[in-house]
Amino acid sequence: MIHELSGDILLSSAKAIVQGVAPNDDFQHGLALQLRERMPLMYKDFRHYCQTRHPKSGSLWNWSSPDGRQIISLFTQDGAYTHGSHPGPSSLSHVNHALHALHAYLQKEKPASVSLPRLACGITGLAWTDVKPLIEHHLSDLSLPVYVYINYQKGVKAKEPT
Repeated sequence: MIHELSGDILLSSAKAIVQGVAPNDDFQHGLALQLRERMPLMYKDFRHYCQTRHPKSGSLWNWSSPDGRQIISLFTQDGAYTHGSHPGPSSLSHVNHALHALHAYLQKEKPASVSLPRLACGITGLAWTDVKPLIEHHLSDLSLPVYVYINYQKGVKAKEPT
């Protein structure tokens, strides 16, 4: 079941937190920056993965922290493939494919719960009215709580229903 919440996703009790990124992203903005600052090993592993595997937009990468929390990075943007270049824009096609991959991953791994932000609706500019139906389409039939943080409130722990 999908629950829309307001609060700080980093205070979520979910076992998996999802973020939208680009292949070779430098994690300089938003949730990605906060994760990079709190989990530098995750960022180092992400960079290594991108340099050795060359992921495609529309796929995902998973990382597990020492405490068992998972960070799932959905490749919702075009990649930054040349030295010094910046990630490209998000597209609904990339979001759709990445959510399809996320659905398969969640069905296989069965975390107790998952939290995600309004994917690709920040600095990459997609409209929530376009992304929300994709999230509902891909994640509404899962047998685990899905928490979608639609309003970011720094330092505020949302009431996550079980």
